[in-house]
Amino acid sequence: MNPFYHRARFLKSAARLSQSPADSGFEVAFAGRSNAGKSSALNVLCGQKSLARTSKTPGRTQLLNFFSLDDERRLVDLPGYGYAKVAESIKREWQKTLAHYIEYRQCLRGMVLLMDIRHPMTEFDRQMLDWNTHHGLPTHILLTKADKLKSGAAKNTLLQVKKALREHRDITLQRFSALKKEGIDECHQVLDLWFELEPEPPH
Repeated sequence: MNPFYHRARFLKSAARLSQSPADSGFEVAFAGRSNAGKSSALNVLCGQKSLARTSKTPGRTQLLNFFSLDDERRLVDLPGYGYAKVAESIKREWQKTLAHYIEYRQCLRGMVLLMDIRHPMTEFDRQMLDWNTHHGLPTHILLTKADKLKSGAAKNTLLQVKKALREHRDITLQRFSALKKEGIDECHQVLDLWFELEPEPPH
């Protein structure tokens, strides 16, 4: 586990791209369908209990939330997408904000896309992957809540999603469980690469 990520601190929220921090340094965005376990994953990856607010009500994150790791590196919690009970006008506004962020944010180095391992590759996930591929944005998929499936079923899902993504070169994926703290190191390695962190010297 890389203690670098434990430094994460809330920086600011933005309702639109123009309110974001200066477009410099490195950013990695976290996206996912509402209730895919995005806040829990962020908290576990950063070794903190309430960095990102978890909510029993899906669709609560309606802003871009920025967390600083150091002067140059930030994690960004994007609005959860695809929740039916949100008014259509708000949904359209979110999607516009998301699209603008992916298209115009120069410092964006990659996206961690979270999918519930029991319901992967929804229409929204595919849309997000298509957007990212179109804009040449590397994507790392976390198949979350892996503890909810037996090991064999979880492996099968991983293989099925891999197969579905054969066309996409810039996409990697793994199983992840915030509850069991499974897959943290693997995800940190991807983030290290995108943030261009020097590997720690062996002790």
